[in-house]
Amino acid sequence: MTYKSYVFSLTWRVFLLIASVTFLAFWISWSELYLIVGASFVTILVIINLYKFVLKRFIEMDDFFESVKYRDFSRWFVETKGSQDIRELHKGFNLVNSTIKSINRERQAQFVYLQKILEMVDVGIIAYNVEDGSVLWTNDSLLQTLDLPSFKNISFIESRRPEVYQELFETYHTQADSITLKMRQEETKILISDTIFEIEESSFKLIVLQNIEETLNKNESEAWKKLLSVMTHEIMNSIAPISSLAETLETNLKSSIEQPQENNLDSEDILAGISSIRKRSEGLMQFAKTYRSLNKVTQINRLPVQIDELFESIEQLLQPTILEKNVTLEFKVTEPNLIIKMDNYLIEQVLINLIINAIEAAEEKENPTVIVTAGKTFKGNFQITVQDNGTGITQEVLENVFVPFFSTKKRGSGVGLSLSKQIMNLHQGKIQLRNINEGGTEARLIF
Repeated sequence: MTYKSYVFSLTWRVFLLIASVTFLAFWISWSELYLIVGASFVTILVIINLYKFVLKRFIEMDDFFESVKYRDFSRWFVETKGSQDIRELHKGFNLVNSTIKSINRERQAQFVYLQKILEMVDVGIIAYNVEDGSVLWTNDSLLQTLDLPSFKNISFIESRRPEVYQELFETYHTQADSITLKMRQEETKILISDTIFEIEESSFKLIVLQNIEETLNKNESEAWKKLLSVMTHEIMNSIAPISSLAETLETNLKSSIEQPQENNLDSEDILAGISSIRKRSEGLMQFAKTYRSLNKVTQINRLPVQIDELFESIEQLLQPTILEKNVTLEFKVTEPNLIIKMDNYLIEQVLINLIINAIEAAEEKENPTVIVTAGKTFKGNFQITVQDNGTGITQEVLENVFVPFFSTKKRGSGVGLSLSKQIMNLHQGKIQLRNINEGGTEARLIF
């Protein structure tokens, strides 16, 4: 509408200018002095009017652009005065200002919302200009973690804590790294990661810090509680009968010494009692040796292993157990010529342990079956699964199955799965255990 009104007004004035110039030329050719003067006067008036008409609109636009230049969107242009096209032009200016103010309010609200979220999270965050070190944004959690007051430039940290500055701002951590920072003669475990991004022509670095000292201490404390609970249970199970049997033998010996005629000492009973004490003591020693085996594996020898050959070796090794238990054991490789980089002997030990567990879980079923499958996950990682059709695992057992010495078997040491988890950790992988909908359990080794 504004454009049409402006074009009409401009066209009308141009038409008047052409008409006045035409009449002026006509009267000049007829040499009519009075008419020439009149036509000249009219032409001048038309030119002045056209000039003012165009100039006024350029001034209005220049005024608007000036306010945009200085980001002054609070100005309101009068919509009730002036010509119709000027009013329409002012309405357009006001609409632009209102839209920009609305966008600014939304951005401000989003920024405040994001700022509040980042201030509430228990993770330290700082973004700064790589070139001059000026801080773009930081939150309270970072200041608390580093035990520093608010600062505007990272040079403040360089002057106060050069070692912290070197580790945080001079060293690049493209992946999450665990580092130890010394602050006020105390060492704090920090998880750090950073990235560089660009805004217009400036480069900024974003650093994320998380104090994992408390988390590690809490997890370590919980692990120790579980470990001590299981160890106490196992040790008490061995010591209680030893103590009871020793007390009984002591009582019999005292009675035999004090009243030899009335209490005959039975050598076979003493021998049997001592033998029981010896066996229990050997069991306790074996328990201690088993505990030591948890710390035995500290490094691995990773080499490319042909999975077909690994499965063939395990199948031959377990053939007597399969025949004895009457269990169907199947091996599947979904990827042709699948090769996984691993410590062949340790992973073989882990798989044998998992397969034996699966056989024992499924042996009482009508058609006991254990299926071992190797392939890739949807994320592209290598994976070996051991699946049985047994009765599954209760939630309580599932939560504690990787705790050292935890076992539901009468003859189990409770170390197998703990050792398996340690071996997978050394492979930078993980072991997972879950119940499947069809019934039974699935153990997954993810590399």
